[in-house]
Amino acid sequence: MGRDKALLPWPPASANAKPSAGPQSTILSSAIQAFLGFCDITIVVAGRNEPALRPVVYACGASIICNPAPERGQFSSMQTGLQEVLNLGRDSAMITLIDRPPPRSETLNALVNAFASREHGVWAIVPEHGGQHGHPILIGREMMEAFLRAPATGNAREVEHANQDRIRYVPVKDAFVRTNIDTPTDYATLQSGI
Repeated sequence: MGRDKALLPWPPASANAKPSAGPQSTILSSAIQAFLGFCDITIVVAGRNEPALRPVVYACGASIICNPAPERGQFSSMQTGLQEVLNLGRDSAMITLIDRPPPRSETLNALVNAFASREHGVWAIVPEHGGQHGHPILIGREMMEAFLRAPATGNAREVEHANQDRIRYVPVKDAFVRTNIDTPTDYATLQSGI
């Protein structure tokens, strides 16, 4: 991307939009705001960008922790966050990536309801749009422990595939659950489509 994706303006301004007078909302601040109504705590896992993210995180009422070894990759950041969730006495978590637009509240509501009413033996609820799986995912303690037992060099997809029969997919009408913002072109596409 060439810059910190967490701090990209959100929603992205169209080419002919007037700049707002107040502070600019970012992908990070918008995601935190979206999750606040559905989670009792919100934890952001940062790497070397922690000093830049900290003011945004605190201004939104969330917590921030640092991955002590971000060079190990994204999965190690997820493991850092999940360990903190357990340290705080929680048995479930809602996980998302920072390169995705914040999901709609209807989506989060559907996922939380599906998680609350899941059958015994279901460890995770995953949104699905257009036949593709997305984020955020909601996981119980069993899936948290499966992620934490995996090597830090692994990835979430491997753990999910190994536990496929323990995942319930929930169809949603929110394309953002599977939208990645990895490049300036991805971001520009969103700017023109919102």
